[in-house]
Amino acid sequence: MRDSVTEPLVRVEGLKMHFPIYSGLFRRHSGDVKAVDGVSFTINPGETLGLVGESGCGKSTVGRAVLRLYEPTAGRVVIDGEDVASLGREALRKKRPAMQMVFQDPQASLNPRMTVADIIGEPLNEHTRWPRAQKTARIYELMDAVGLNRRFANRYPHEFSGGQRQRIGIARALALNPKFIVCDEPIAALDVSIQAQVVNLLEDLQQKLGLTYLFISHDLSMVRHLAQRVAVMYLGRIAELSPSAQLYARPLHPYAEALLSAVNEPDPEIAATRKRILLKGDVPSPANPPAGCNFCTRCPKVFDRCRTEKPDLAEVEPDRWVACHLYDTKTEAGSTGGPEVKEPNQRGVNP
Repeated sequence: MRDSVTEPLVRVEGLKMHFPIYSGLFRRHSGDVKAVDGVSFTINPGETLGLVGESGCGKSTVGRAVLRLYEPTAGRVVIDGEDVASLGREALRKKRPAMQMVFQDPQASLNPRMTVADIIGEPLNEHTRWPRAQKTARIYELMDAVGLNRRFANRYPHEFSGGQRQRIGIARALALNPKFIVCDEPIAALDVSIQAQVVNLLEDLQQKLGLTYLFISHDLSMVRHLAQRVAVMYLGRIAELSPSAQLYARPLHPYAEALLSAVNEPDPEIAATRKRILLKGDVPSPANPPAGCNFCTRCPKVFDRCRTEKPDLAEVEPDRWVACHLYDTKTEAGSTGGPEVKEPNQRGVNP
């Protein structure tokens, strides 16, 4: 999805995550909730890809399926040259140290019966045969790295604030020197005053350790600050995938445009000239998505083709990928074969 000299560390191709629906007296399979329905993207080493969208669009499911905390229904997830989706149990266990996760709720993701030292040291117990002294030294090193006092090593999670608990979760994720970390809304459950501290910590660790992040969030302002590229999801599919600066300056997909119009603008002069785009109607059920484009029931620029044909995610500008029929990929090729010329289709809206 991105031309670069560097081979992507993470390559996701056609990822699907469908949850079966059972109904009736005999619990027959009557359908599927299509939480993720054909998602593709790449992440380069040392890069942060932001994944944004409204609640229920499938962001967190993507993160869990990528790390195979959920068994994907279909698709490939290649991390550091290995297809995680097809690995056997033992091979997957050996792969776990390279890919970790920071969960949304730091209180629910930490065992209340374990001390901080036990929580941070648990990955070391599972994946290494280090002596106790080496494990203790590594635990203290991780506590220093995330800004936790070593004297708190024998305390329990309930004795810490929300921000401190999230630091414990980050230290646990770093224990085995991973290359790739999925951050599943790591600041959503924190006070605003603490959010910036956690984000700055994640940035510092990325620079020091060369980490690669998939940063899942509904906070568009924070993603703008953190991510080099941003993927906008709607109802289980990616609507737009663009470099952060270009997306926020000029969104291409109608949903991305509406979503970004809701972001607060600190400059009052700019804010006075901005037009808020209000979407009408409700989000369709992922168990019964529209036959055409997932966004066609709410899109202000919808036309007939949108209601019958699903658009593919296609590159319409350099490094800008959009799934929208307003941007058709036209091929101008003679008998000898010519280059692809990608032009926006400026056909009218609401014909």
